[in-house]
Amino acid sequence: MSDVTRILEEVKKGDRQATDRLLSAVYDELRRLATRKLSHERPGQTLQATALVHEAYLRLLGGETAHWENSVHFFAAAAEAMRRILVESARRKARLKHGGGLSKREVDEADAIIMSDATDLIALDEALEKLTREDKVKADLVKLRYFAGLTVEQAGRALGISRATADRYWTFARAWLYNEINKGDERA
Repeated sequence: MSDVTRILEEVKKGDRQATDRLLSAVYDELRRLATRKLSHERPGQTLQATALVHEAYLRLLGGETAHWENSVHFFAAAAEAMRRILVESARRKARLKHGGGLSKREVDEADAIIMSDATDLIALDEALEKLTREDKVKADLVKLRYFAGLTVEQAGRALGISRATADRYWTFARAWLYNEINKGDERA
């Protein structure tokens, strides 16, 4: 990971060759992250892990050059990019012309966030957006845990909070998201 941080510094300085070295250095980890995220999607998902990695990488390095503090910050940004790609894909598929009138549901990892079977990625995204407006740190913790696959301790370190605080925030955020998502199910 120290190599990744060093390469990120070179990318920040504008070294074009560093971008290629960065992809080589992070590709396997990004592929693992993408595979993990796609394993939670329902069967028949047309997006493949390789395509998800490449799309996320293009978003991270396309256009403006972002400045990542370290490898943890970079992987958190990659996880967020993958989350957004998956949400966009889910929304696109939900449109009527893509069969949106059918009842499609996704089951998310019970380990990460305990939700009902009727919960899907769009509902999770909407609840996370609302949590972000109310408490950004707790929402960021959820994103790091759920989308980047970090442990509570790693996510807490990335956010600059203690392990005990991260544990409390994680417990609160899981319960808050569960309640928020289930409220949406009751209204439907």
